[in-house]
Amino acid sequence: MKQKKKKKKSHVPFRVNVLFFIVFVLFSVLILRLGFVQIVYGDDYRREIERTEDITVNNPVPRGKMLDRTGKVIVDNTPQNAITYTNRGAKQDEMLDVAENLAKLIEKDTSKVQERDKKDYWIIKNPKLAEKKVSDEEKEKLKEKLEGKELDKEIYQLQLDRITEEELNDLTAFDLEVLAIYRDFSSGYALTPQMVKNKGVTDEEFAVVSENLQLLPGVDTTTDWERYYAFGDTLKSVLGNVSDDGLPAEQLDYYLARDYSRNDRVGKSQIELQYEDVLHGQKAKVKNVTDKAGNVLETIPISEGKRGKDLVLSIDMDLQIAVDKIVEEELKAAKTKSGTALLDRSYVVLMDPRTGEILSMSGKRIVKKENGEKVIMDDALGNIQTTYNVGSTVKGATIMTGFNTKAISPGVTFYDTPVKIKGTPPKKSWKAGLGTMSDITALKYSSNVYMFQTAIRIGGGTYQYDRPLRLNNEGFNIIRDSFAQYGLGVKTGIDLPNEQSGFKGTGTKPGFMLDLVIGQYDTYSNMQLAQYVSTIANGGNRMEPHIVKEIREPLMDNGEIGPIIEEIEPKVLNRIEGKEEWLDRVQEGFRRVTQEPGGTAYSSFGAKGKEYNSAGKTGTAQAFYDGPERSKFGKIPPEVINLSYVGYAPYDNPEVAIAVLVPWAYQGSHGHYANRNIAERVLDTYFELKKQRQSGTDTTNNSKQDMNETNQE
Repeated sequence: MKQKKKKKKSHVPFRVNVLFFIVFVLFSVLILRLGFVQIVYGDDYRREIERTEDITVNNPVPRGKMLDRTGKVIVDNTPQNAITYTNRGAKQDEMLDVAENLAKLIEKDTSKVQERDKKDYWIIKNPKLAEKKVSDEEKEKLKEKLEGKELDKEIYQLQLDRITEEELNDLTAFDLEVLAIYRDFSSGYALTPQMVKNKGVTDEEFAVVSENLQLLPGVDTTTDWERYYAFGDTLKSVLGNVSDDGLPAEQLDYYLARDYSRNDRVGKSQIELQYEDVLHGQKAKVKNVTDKAGNVLETIPISEGKRGKDLVLSIDMDLQIAVDKIVEEELKAAKTKSGTALLDRSYVVLMDPRTGEILSMSGKRIVKKENGEKVIMDDALGNIQTTYNVGSTVKGATIMTGFNTKAISPGVTFYDTPVKIKGTPPKKSWKAGLGTMSDITALKYSSNVYMFQTAIRIGGGTYQYDRPLRLNNEGFNIIRDSFAQYGLGVKTGIDLPNEQSGFKGTGTKPGFMLDLVIGQYDTYSNMQLAQYVSTIANGGNRMEPHIVKEIREPLMDNGEIGPIIEEIEPKVLNRIEGKEEWLDRVQEGFRRVTQEPGGTAYSSFGAKGKEYNSAGKTGTAQAFYDGPERSKFGKIPPEVINLSYVGYAPYDNPEVAIAVLVPWAYQGSHGHYANRNIAERVLDTYFELKKQRQSGTDTTNNSKQDMNETNQE
């Protein structure tokens, strides 16, 4: 029987069905999951995909201007071409590519590139060579101690340390330009424009960069500003400076905490620094809308910028220029006299004694350049930042101190004869034979002996010729506290930084107290002298000096002065102790100094019939030289004479007070009279300028009228 072969049953269909079933189940699960995600979390994910970030960026604006009291612009802003870079999320290699392309189009200063910058750049350009600087064995040892960022930091530091000088020297001039540009690119925050070049950008550079912006992502051409000083170096040391390329490193945290950007320029010194909050203006704000990747989707303006507010100074620039010229001429003239090898400076302050406004603040200093050439430079700040023995100009305060302590009374007399303390040289007046002195004539003739006798009584002593003298040390404090009421030995409060208060002698010998009351022990600044004589001139109010008169809204487009925001009101710091009739006697003594024969300044004022009828006090102090040539003289410095003068005019209704100080004027017993010559010429100039303006011959009168009309409006 023929057997039929049995057909084998295939299992393929079964397996395929199982596979299809599994696929079906998986797809079902996936569909269910997708449906769940879409229904439950769909809106959340959609919002995440569409999520954007708003980043607000502040763009700097020009600083406020400075004007003088007559409306003349002193400090302004001038536009200049500039090239900036804004990092919109570019990576390091992308920034380097842009820096290389830009370096081909412009010249970039490389003077600020530091050695560390060069090393960082060398590693970027030579990653394989940098990798070999640290062996695998060293890395393994480091891994045993460190991990993560700390490990990378240590390896990188080893690479930096092992870069040789020869390898750095391989960087070409072009490399350094690229580095300097890249350094600017990476110095600020993302989406904030960084200044790449804003000085010396030629028209050709500006044009070629503008034409190639599509090849320079992040780079832009714009207009920047630079401070312009309309009167050159006149008063420049007082006006101050602005940083060139961003925030000063030493004040970085301070400004960043106050919403400044790293590339903002700020005031570095004096008025620019003191009034930074007023001058820096209100920045323009824009909002950059970015996606998750950091790409800018839209830029939306938030607020327009507003230039900084303007400052109207109390300074009269016509007067300032004239005073500067006088000081320079008299300094040169004095240098032709014998014994003036150490003379190198002179100072003048003109102040309104009624308000404290500084009308002129002049200082000139002879400086030797590296090539040996001597030039005269502005040193107006020396009026507040340097102090000296000033001599007899302080005697008005000495008389008032004597009255207040009852050491003397009005009209009390002393016979002017040398005072001799046992074991010390005689102390006498500048001239023998002055005779019997009262408080008024002691000021007129500048009697030292009268002041010595006053000091002895303040100190509770009894004087006998060539016998020991014992004084209560509390007398030093009494005298200094009294002098401080006039501004001597304390800061005046002027609205400028870094004012010095002076040096107080530490010795307590009786002779030092006698020196103190004639201005030959403690040191004072010329601004202190101006405040002191203003206090006497106005009847006893110590006025706070100020150099800013008004704060105004920015100048209008048509050049008109903006409305006043704040007017600096006169501020009385204190009123001196004492009766009005006592101060009247001091004022009379000062009047006789200039108006009566025999007065120490009569030959400069009263004898010449000056119409403005001034009052004043001269000063001659024996001092020790402590200037720039001090190191040449060994342990004991040479003796010098300091000259000073304080005064005011007109005597019966003071409108201007003056202080003159000529340190280290000469060596020897006789010399020049630069202090009186300067005071005479400056006061002549002040009243002549006033007369010209009143008669309408000076065009600045119109500017002043315009300012007054604006004030009234």
